[in-house]
Amino acid sequence: MCGRYAASRGTEDLAKIFGIEKWDPEEILTPDYNVAPTKEVPVVLDRPLKGADAAAAGSSDAGRPVRQLRKLRWGLVPSWAKSPEGAARMINARAETVHEKPSYRRAFAARRCILPADGYYEWVTGPQERELEVEGRRKRPRKQPYFVTPADGSVLAMAGLYEFWRDRTLPDDHPQAWWVTCAVITTEAERTPLAVAPAEGPRSLYDIHPRMPLMLTPDRWDAWLDPTRTDVDDLRTLLEPPPPGLMRAYPVSTAVSNVRNNGPELLRELPAPEEGTLF
Repeated sequence: MCGRYAASRGTEDLAKIFGIEKWDPEEILTPDYNVAPTKEVPVVLDRPLKGADAAAAGSSDAGRPVRQLRKLRWGLVPSWAKSPEGAARMINARAETVHEKPSYRRAFAARRCILPADGYYEWVTGPQERELEVEGRRKRPRKQPYFVTPADGSVLAMAGLYEFWRDRTLPDDHPQAWWVTCAVITTEAERTPLAVAPAEGPRSLYDIHPRMPLMLTPDRWDAWLDPTRTDVDDLRTLLEPPPPGLMRAYPVSTAVSNVRNNGPELLRELPAPEEGTLF
């Protein structure tokens, strides 16, 4: 799954990487080394400009999808939801069922995005606990945190969905009348060896956790973000996992387990798992 990650790149860096055409200069991106559910996170999406932005762009861009960098709330609220109370639980959508689940299928067909990250955190569980997690059952608390990141230092482009939700308790002109929320798509974790594995401990992503975020390689970015592609069977071909062996993982401090801790020191690689933790 993906329940915590790091995103330290700034606007200019992301604009160069993804070819961003539009962003709000007032939405300042500050490094976040402990991104947790319900936080506002940077998201890349393709969408036609509207209102004043469309007028400023001129008639030549009317209706054309424009690549934008936006800040959205992590935790998807379906458009039909009566309240946003369940958003904190809607942070991940499974690639195997995203096309059919009522909460995600409309967004999958029309509102796909990319959540850029440095990498994500995952906590190793013992074999018996891992079996329970695969079955969706409760388990004991996790142990040693690991940071999983592209081995070549590139951005981790996590496939995502976004959705609009209208708060009917507020007037139309209220700045919080509309919520725009997102979720990360996950897939089965790789069982092949990591590109760079820790000296001791897990040798594959599956050894760490049975699920992983769906990483999109650059050759898939345009197709994934294209809102004119709406055929579900066609879109499902984009849910194939990336080539194996692109990721590395290493143990980090258990300080990341507390969401109040936030700083680059959370990404510091430990020479070995902390004493008293698994692996």
